[in-house]
Amino acid sequence: MKYSKKDLGSYKLHLIKTNKFKTITVRITFRSPIIKEEITIRNMLCDIFTQSSKKYKTKRELTIKAQDLYAVDITTSNVRLGNYTNMNFYLNTLHDKYTEPGNFKEALDFLSEIIFNPDITDDKFNKEKLDIIKAACKSSLSSIKEDASNYSLIRMFEELDKDRPSSYRMVGYLEDLDKIDEKNLYTYYKKMLKTNLVDIFVIGDIDFEEVTELIKKKFQFKTLKKQRIPYILEDIKTRGKRLFVKETINTNQSKLAIGCRTHELSDYERNYPLTLYNLILGGYSDSKLFQEVREKNSLCYVINSVPNKLDNLIIIRAGIDKENYKKTLSLIDKILIDMKKGKFTDEDLKTAKEYYNTALDELEESQTRIIDNYYMSELIGTDSIEIKRKKIAKVTKEEIIKVAKKVKMDTVFLLEGDNNERD
Repeated sequence: MKYSKKDLGSYKLHLIKTNKFKTITVRITFRSPIIKEEITIRNMLCDIFTQSSKKYKTKRELTIKAQDLYAVDITTSNVRLGNYTNMNFYLNTLHDKYTEPGNFKEALDFLSEIIFNPDITDDKFNKEKLDIIKAACKSSLSSIKEDASNYSLIRMFEELDKDRPSSYRMVGYLEDLDKIDEKNLYTYYKKMLKTNLVDIFVIGDIDFEEVTELIKKKFQFKTLKKQRIPYILEDIKTRGKRLFVKETINTNQSKLAIGCRTHELSDYERNYPLTLYNLILGGYSDSKLFQEVREKNSLCYVINSVPNKLDNLIIIRAGIDKENYKKTLSLIDKILIDMKKGKFTDEDLKTAKEYYNTALDELEESQTRIIDNYYMSELIGTDSIEIKRKKIAKVTKEEIIKVAKKVKMDTVFLLEGDNNERD
């Protein structure tokens, strides 16, 4: 695998050459410091691109064109990473040697058409298309509690961090949805093109010079932009007294979501000892949480932990019966204390390292995950896959214990179900 990064002034071009895949994947990312009131309009903008363009007036016409290009796939997403919001455009297409000469070039033309030539008339997006998207979004936002597991996580973040970016609902807000119309959506679109930082990734069996020239011709941005704020959220101390919040919902299972803060981690600790700490704690089926809480004590249906490294957090989630709440929380607390005391074995550490390396193997089998890895390197300077393998191998038990002492439970949110029947 070969990697090349080129600063083209108004954006950075990242090229990754590998012959592992039959396809070429392109990702164009627009990123901007996150503003709560802009989340919903970015979601709308993200969705409207896949409804039509100036040349392809309907969803059906877009689909037909995609099929003509050997089923090229174009998708969009809007996600938060730390202090920034990222709007992503993905293109996945077969390499020309599996289709015909010029297919990749035409696929890039298609993506460029969607991004730079949307369905605009009189400085307005197509109202009919926007109304369809708004209706779907309104329905989704109105039924947010129906996904109890996700809702419990949303509510925990809101209680944990209040007005910080980690508390923002990336699904959007009904009050902001009502303010969006075809005119101000177009105004925001122009603002995005002018102000957002842009990274373009291309991965596949590609020729660097040929792809560079194609990208330069088809994706032109006229303004120079610079990073304004750090990507990682400010490190803040855990509150003096834990916050306990309970909300009742009409669902079978109760959902427990716990926010733990990490404090004063070095970059090395964040990327390596913390990763292994989390794996041993609750990152896979041999973890302490899974084995102790679920297998030995039968207190939950499912339990795991996930690090939010850009937010300086570790999140613990469990599906439980409400009468098991206190017992489950007490046992989780004990396991966190045990980790601080080094009550895990050399075999636990060995297994965690093996799991980590297996995850890296799987990462190398996915074009989008390879792109994600290089993107995080661009944002916060994470290491290459090869260096990650070398550094993880050297992590000691003492380093993990040191990190464990920097993890503190802050906020406990229980979404209590009305009854205890298994989902």
